[in-house]
Amino acid sequence: MASMIFTDSSSSATARLLPFTRFSNGVVSLRQFVGPLHVGSLTPTFPRTLSLQSRPCSSRFITASMATEPSAKVIDGKSVAKQIREEISAQVSKMNDAIGVVPGLAVILVGDRKDSATYVRNKKKACESVGINSFEVHLPADASEQEVLKFISNFNDDPSVHGILVQLPLPSHMNEQNILNAVTIEKDVDGFHPLNIGRLAMRGRDPLFVPCTPKGCIELLHRYGVDIKGKRAVVIGRSNIVGMPAALLLQREDATVTIVHSRTKNPEEITRQADIIISAVGQPNMVRGSWIKPGAVIIDVGINPVEDASSPRGYRLVGDVCYEEACNIAAAVTPVPGGVGPMTIAMLLSNTLISANRAYNFK
Repeated sequence: MASMIFTDSSSSATARLLPFTRFSNGVVSLRQFVGPLHVGSLTPTFPRTLSLQSRPCSSRFITASMATEPSAKVIDGKSVAKQIREEISAQVSKMNDAIGVVPGLAVILVGDRKDSATYVRNKKKACESVGINSFEVHLPADASEQEVLKFISNFNDDPSVHGILVQLPLPSHMNEQNILNAVTIEKDVDGFHPLNIGRLAMRGRDPLFVPCTPKGCIELLHRYGVDIKGKRAVVIGRSNIVGMPAALLLQREDATVTIVHSRTKNPEEITRQADIIISAVGQPNMVRGSWIKPGAVIIDVGINPVEDASSPRGYRLVGDVCYEEACNIAAAVTPVPGGVGPMTIAMLLSNTLISANRAYNFK
């Protein structure tokens, strides 16, 4: 088998409910059942650099199942995210009418990266679309770490702010860990605080917030009626942002979880045993048809630019999974774009609403 390159990168994260589930610590999770995906037979980032070494999907992998038309159900993250935003908007209005409080999200952007500015602009638009107040601080790239920490401290103390997000990456002269840890855990809507991750990893404990992208992955599985309990799940990639928390969430759902990473031997063989695959490594078309068990469900977190002379931009976006091959083998698969991406921002809005509800004990 040809050697595979993993970068463990990411795009930039239990019970059925209608429309809310409440964990033991008061955390509220939005979820609504979209429609059943019958998988009972399972047992037989916007581009930052242009990748020039992608392997295009092709028909070189041939099986009997690929001789037919694509049969996989498309897991439409864009549609689900729209539905979630509508639910959030209704809850924001309900809260405002009942107690006069509007949830607020503060975003801190340092530097002039165009991709980061685009992400922040999209988050601001998303807030406006559901009625959440947005606060933005834009600092120059040469700003000091202390300046960033001062704004975080101010937002920590501001009762009108219920969520704080520091846009990554930060300039190289800043200590990312110090800055992220400065966000009070009660407003850590990104879910990256060590205490949130620690609680996520422990049985009998619930985090205040779950990282947005992994949360969106599990939300898609739930909303499409995918049974997770007892299934074999493989997470490809072990980043702190997606891979590790996704594995922890699947484990909480009683899946048997394996993490495939850059030092894993025989990743193809291991992945082919999975009923559920979540891939977040940032390698275009790495997961081929030969990696996929017939009837598996695939959540593709990767968003990778590959050269495309026919595109006005000179490139197109693809996932970690060869979509064309997966569609002929899997039971269901997320497209790229339009799969996990829209869910990440929807989960950020969800976490912000959860924070406001908790702050005022609003139910």
